[in-house]
Amino acid sequence: MADSFFPCNNGTKFWAHEWTKHGTCSESVLDQHDYSQAILNLKKKADLLQALKNTGIETNGTFYKLDNIREAIKNGIGYTPGITCNVDPSGYSQFHEIYLCVDTCGSNFIEC
Repeated sequence: MADSFFPCNNGTKFWAHEWTKHGTCSESVLDQHDYSQAILNLKKKADLLQALKNTGIETNGTFYKLDNIREAIKNGIGYTPGITCNVDPSGYSQFHEIYLCVDTCGSNFIEC
């Protein structure tokens, strides 16, 4: 996973979107800067690629069952991820998003 937290531009639009969509539920505890820092800390805490690699799932174009991916992440970090998919132009299902739920303090994962 390339650092999707750092888009090609300076990331201002990305971080503003993340704050508006997700961060405002923590507004009573975290300001925008603290929210962004919490996200980066959680990213380090949940090494999704390593959790997948530990079970033999690689980002090499191989197809894997969604349940196997979900279970690998759950075993790796202790919480069940949410996974959304979409369809590529060729008609194949592909990952769109893997997400984890977090407490309002932005410091711990929780079950969704």
